[in-house]
Amino acid sequence: MPRRLPPSRLHEPVTRSTARAAGISDWQLRHPDVVRLSRDTYLPLDQATDLRTRLPAVLLTAPPGTVVSHRTAAALWRVEVPLTPADGPVDLTVPAGSRARNRPDRRLHRSPLPPEDVERRWQLPVTTPARTWRDLAAVLDPPALLAVTDQLLDVLCTPADLERTLAVRPTGRGAARARRVLAVADPRIDSPMESVLRWLLHEAGLPRPTLQFRATDDRGRLIGLGDLAWPDRKVLVEFDGEVHRERGVFVNDLRRQNRLVLEGWTVLRFTSADVLGRPQDVVATVARALRR
Repeated sequence: MPRRLPPSRLHEPVTRSTARAAGISDWQLRHPDVVRLSRDTYLPLDQATDLRTRLPAVLLTAPPGTVVSHRTAAALWRVEVPLTPADGPVDLTVPAGSRARNRPDRRLHRSPLPPEDVERRWQLPVTTPARTWRDLAAVLDPPALLAVTDQLLDVLCTPADLERTLAVRPTGRGAARARRVLAVADPRIDSPMESVLRWLLHEAGLPRPTLQFRATDDRGRLIGLGDLAWPDRKVLVEFDGEVHRERGVFVNDLRRQNRLVLEGWTVLRFTSADVLGRPQDVVATVARALRR
């Protein structure tokens, strides 16, 4: 009968030296229930996918003055960054003179960070929402940046906040992109992929839509809602995410669409497969509807 493996003695993030000080050997660090994040950082397996526990583990060997930034800061602020992998290394900003290097568990950025650009969240140092936006402007394409901007304006920032942080860094990588996106941003959006769709139509030169439009019949009764709408053309566009596949949502969508069509509306519905896989067809379809 095979010997039963004893449970792991590791219950929190450690380095090799702190593990040895606690009486945990290198052999015990190779336990199946232990994850090696980098050359000198270990974490219990059941904590490896939780950002709240993985971040402190990565910061164990980070240089002094390190701050969580970019995509990881956005995650801490509960801002979704579409069109980018959800996993991957943690983004950290370190002092400009730091000799620290990238590792499998961390991606380093070097930039001055004044105290007013840093807050604490989950007891960790993190860039403020506005500073996070300016940092992301340097690394994201406009569609993803618009999605981030729309979400920030919904809860965490005002347009003036973002304008001020852009005024502090008015040039350099991402500055022009940030200005273009901020001019289009609008918090009245339901999902990041709606923002991506909106940028696609904006870049194609189509008229700016009304967001979250409430369509009514000739008696003023609500007959449907639209993510994007051109009321003067009676064209309404909806982005259908995963939730629209649920039976109850799907049935309600069809009923709403029927009511809108009977009132003379053109209703167009797109999914991420359309927006990401057939963007030119999406633009052509909307443009044709607007010309009718």
